[in-house]
Amino acid sequence: MAIRVAHVGTGNVGGLALAELITNPQFELTGVCVSTPEKVGKDAGELCGVGLQAGVVTGVTAVADLDALLATKPECVVYCAMGDTRLPDAMADVMRILAAGVNVVGSSPGLLQFPWGVMPDKYIDRVEDAARQGNSSILITGVDPGFINDLIPFALAGTCQSIEQVRCMEIADYATYDGAEVMHYMGFGRPLDEVPMLLQPGILGIAWGTAIRQLAAGLGIEIDEITESYQREPAPEDFDIAVGRVPEGTMAALQFEIRGMSNGRAAIVIEHITRLRPDLRPDWAQPAAGGGSYRVEITGEPSYAVDIVPSSRKGDHNHAAIVGAAGRIVNAIPAVIAAPPGIRTTLDLPLVTGKGLYAPTTLVST
Repeated sequence: MAIRVAHVGTGNVGGLALAELITNPQFELTGVCVSTPEKVGKDAGELCGVGLQAGVVTGVTAVADLDALLATKPECVVYCAMGDTRLPDAMADVMRILAAGVNVVGSSPGLLQFPWGVMPDKYIDRVEDAARQGNSSILITGVDPGFINDLIPFALAGTCQSIEQVRCMEIADYATYDGAEVMHYMGFGRPLDEVPMLLQPGILGIAWGTAIRQLAAGLGIEIDEITESYQREPAPEDFDIAVGRVPEGTMAALQFEIRGMSNGRAAIVIEHITRLRPDLRPDWAQPAAGGGSYRVEITGEPSYAVDIVPSSRKGDHNHAAIVGAAGRIVNAIPAVIAAPPGIRTTLDLPLVTGKGLYAPTTLVST
């Protein structure tokens, strides 16, 4: 029997997750909740492009009210509403869903990926209380923070005899990334004398602290502190990207590191190198192929350097990475439903293998 699932948020990740819910026979879509008035009343297939591509009409129309969504009696809600800039609202939403007896998987609020040591205990307790009240579970995940800095490094670390450092990197050109709110949050196209929200003191350590703490917990490393640093590069002249114009002198490339320190050594490092043009800062690390890749490096015995290059038949590296995030979220639904109540993480869920996804096409040779 198909799993009854409702959906919240139809942005970059949410739209792709919604498409999988519609096209994957493992799931039955019960409802869609949106925040944009113009989307209310539209069919779910139209909202995620499935209806436009294949003429799919789901009969499920978008609502703007969470109570109306819960009234459709889903077993799980896929929550992909923006959480970075509306954390209190996102936290309130997921607690409301959990208390109603409905499981949650999603991309936000990101702090719930692994909140211990990052969020105050009183806020974690409120989420756990809501989950106990509803006998429900929640998993927040994605690509980065997500499987690039938990699932993949854990798999590699499990073959080592000793580990000195784990480094997880995203190296990408964001020129085609169509997410104006995220780009503004990061500071792209903004004067260098401004400090954007992401680069305010402590924010990087909070945003990726969940990844640092989860890796540390899985590897048995005691983290004394989390440190952060960044470098920025200005645009050499005006140029255009997907979200608009980047004026000369404003930020066009960004490198940052978040380091989990143990006894004065950087035991776990998350590094991002984000460019809006490939010619900017050639001295920084370059993607393994195309416009973007991820890299997991383990220094130890043995040492590893593994490059992961996402690609897609429907878009570039940025699109492919978002598809991966959406897939990780949706494919975890059965495991989250089966899990004990509370905040669940990669550390305590079974391996999600992609069961039921095999779909051969004429593009695959036999």
